[in-house]
Amino acid sequence: MIQFLAKRWFLVALVATLVIGAVWYEPLTPLASLKPLRYSIVAVVLFLMALPLETDTILGSLRRPKSVLLPVCINFGLLPICAYLVSLALARPIAEGLLVAAVTPCTLASASVWTRRAGGNDTISILVTVITNLSCFIISPLWLLLLLGTTVDLNIEFSDMVFKLGALVVLPMIFAQLVRRYRPLGSWATERKKQLSMLAQCGILFMVFTGAVGLGTRFFADNETPLLAIDVVTTIAAVLFVHISMFWTGIYAGRSIGLSREDTIAVGFAGSQKTLMVGLQICLDAGVLILPMVTYHIGQLIVDTVFADRFAAQAAAAKDRPAETG
Repeated sequence: MIQFLAKRWFLVALVATLVIGAVWYEPLTPLASLKPLRYSIVAVVLFLMALPLETDTILGSLRRPKSVLLPVCINFGLLPICAYLVSLALARPIAEGLLVAAVTPCTLASASVWTRRAGGNDTISILVTVITNLSCFIISPLWLLLLLGTTVDLNIEFSDMVFKLGALVVLPMIFAQLVRRYRPLGSWATERKKQLSMLAQCGILFMVFTGAVGLGTRFFADNETPLLAIDVVTTIAAVLFVHISMFWTGIYAGRSIGLSREDTIAVGFAGSQKTLMVGLQICLDAGVLILPMVTYHIGQLIVDTVFADRFAAQAAAAKDRPAETG
């Protein structure tokens, strides 16, 4: 049990934070309402997550343009369309949250970790995360304007969202790469990638906490439309369908255009994963339910662990097969 908790500490902490924020939402509301603190944490987390990324590794991935463009098109193109079609069958609050989750960029952490675990080319997933995160300040608001702008009164203007995402996501990532130009600091960050990732995850937990307080209001407050158990079940089914269908779309699309096994695995993970940090920021600014975004993140952690282990087992079996026949 201790070993399991050590490996899955973030998942356990994520669920615990969600429950605490939702159940004790009333006394925690003043803390969750501190926007300057939330914005500062977003910027710091994105900086910490981008600091270990090696510029040479990122640029090296450009040598495989098909392997990079395919997951970018799936993540920022096909996946939002799929989510929109699914959202037509959902209640309005869940549909809005699902669409926000669908238009957020690829996660900076788990996509490369799971790709590497599965025996894939993690440099491809790294570049996809960089491209989608650096372009999200334009792409995400455009998608929201297209999918929600005519039917939903978002609590944030298009230009305001562009500015905030640019300042909170793009600038910290660019600054992190500039800091890496100082080689001793760049080497230090590369060697401490795991520790920096853990610090960033702690910041994400605060974002989950702030959103969970709002979620508690939707569940328990008399002046809000309550969520029912069926809403939670529907949310889980919807996000898992979108994620799993896009994962295997990436795998089969990669195979169909002749990508290597390693690059195809990267397409599957990078094309279907979404970042919790940016998604929560958009949800909170737009006044959208965070449940689909958090559920998507938890779902991808669990499901992609199974997928990664499956691909790793297949690779191990393929290596052992020639030895057995010999």
